[in-house]
Amino acid sequence: MISFLRTKDTGPVADAVKRHWVDTVLPAPVRPYARLARWERPIGWWLLLWPCWWSLAMATAHVEASMINLWYLVLFWIGAVAMRGAGCTYNDLVDRDIDDKVERTRSRPIPAGQVTPRQALGFLVIQALVGLLVLVQFNIFTILLGLASLAVVALYPFMKRVTNWPQLFLGLAFSWGALVGWAATTGSLSMAPVFLYLGGILWTIGYDTIYAHQDKEDDAIVGVHSTARLFGEKTRLALVILYGGATLLFATAVFFAGLSWPAYAGVAAGAVHLGWQMKKLDIDNPDECLRLFKSNAQYGWLLFAGMLLSIWV
Repeated sequence: MISFLRTKDTGPVADAVKRHWVDTVLPAPVRPYARLARWERPIGWWLLLWPCWWSLAMATAHVEASMINLWYLVLFWIGAVAMRGAGCTYNDLVDRDIDDKVERTRSRPIPAGQVTPRQALGFLVIQALVGLLVLVQFNIFTILLGLASLAVVALYPFMKRVTNWPQLFLGLAFSWGALVGWAATTGSLSMAPVFLYLGGILWTIGYDTIYAHQDKEDDAIVGVHSTARLFGEKTRLALVILYGGATLLFATAVFFAGLSWPAYAGVAAGAVHLGWQMKKLDIDNPDECLRLFKSNAQYGWLLFAGMLLSIWV
């Protein structure tokens, strides 16, 4: 235990939030692990959480329940934080040699020497066990469905080495909650969560393409592929297709779930937000790319509010 906590706090990651509670409140030996899990960057677990909450709200309205399961909302939040942290830790273990060559990532805990690969592996196991503890609170179908996602999660960090579409594999992993939320409520799957999942994949490719434009120059140097490099100057056109397709798929999911008008209003409000992202996008401005990427947390609220209201309207 002593060796596990023996870390070297050399300061926060270069692009992390400055003077965050991770760096001001947590004990020094714990800070590198918190940075490894990206606790100072909640946008990651929000993006993982939203498909879960959307699906849960959609399923609740579908079965005509009078109230969404608040305990499930909490469980999905805990699971999203734990599994996002585990995913980041796993990704950093796999990419530690690449991260050392990229300006924005070379100050991450592993390449900066704050945490050893062995320590990171131990932390990964702990986070995964928390995620498993959450998963076993649901029905057996949901447990098996959740475990099935691990295959996609395991593949994702390697995709940037072999394909221009690593964002597609991120979408497959990050949107899995669209299936799990419905399964936790109904014990099965249907067309509604499938369309929600497909929409989530396109949405993820879109927002992560914006995010990847921050690293496109370094990625080109080290040979890392991304849809940002693939789309280049045609990124806005690609986003029209991706975000437009996501909107249509989300509306189709709402239709198959039999939800009322607030859900459609939420999808429409979300479409306006996505249009704002495309209008404001400057692919050569890393700060603006990061701001637009983070704004997808607000997009999630728009869809969730509509689906939640459809339970009672």
